[in-house]
Amino acid sequence: MPDRYVALLRGINVGKAKRIAMADLRALVADLGYGDVSTLLNSGNVVFTAPGADPDHAARRIEDALRERTCVSSRVVVLTAREIGEAVEGNPWRDEVVDPSRLLVTVLYDPADRRKLEPLMDQDWGTDRLALAGRVAYVWCPDGVLQSKLPEAAGKVLRDAATSRNWATMLKLHALVHHPTS
Repeated sequence: MPDRYVALLRGINVGKAKRIAMADLRALVADLGYGDVSTLLNSGNVVFTAPGADPDHAARRIEDALRERTCVSSRVVVLTAREIGEAVEGNPWRDEVVDPSRLLVTVLYDPADRRKLEPLMDQDWGTDRLALAGRVAYVWCPDGVLQSKLPEAAGKVLRDAATSRNWATMLKLHALVHHPTS
């Protein structure tokens, strides 16, 4: 059975820029030779299979095809099923989170970029919290993401070196790669 992967596209269908229909995105990824392509939500989450694909190579292929075929430029990170599992299992607050929209999982394109977030760990964010694990950062905003200064601060230091999904989306992606429906 081929390995399952998740491609996360940065900034797709947020506001009026970088608009792409999910049917077109599924077709684009399938045309690259990947199998069992599905999308989740309307924000650039693609699940696919491939026998032994290199995640970085797959990300570059999807980025290039997106730019060439749709004129949409978006950074792409591809995670293995194992990496999605580690991101879910590594959440230090998974038993405390009541509202999954208030927990962001920020996936770094380059795991070495986590050093950019380390200075934020020493700051007082009130009720908000930041944790780092591998290639992800967990940003928990119990009073709401829009009220928090932490996501904005993380965004300033990372710039376009990461993409974020809320906890509910991460759980759905985890389910899709680990328990696909037939």
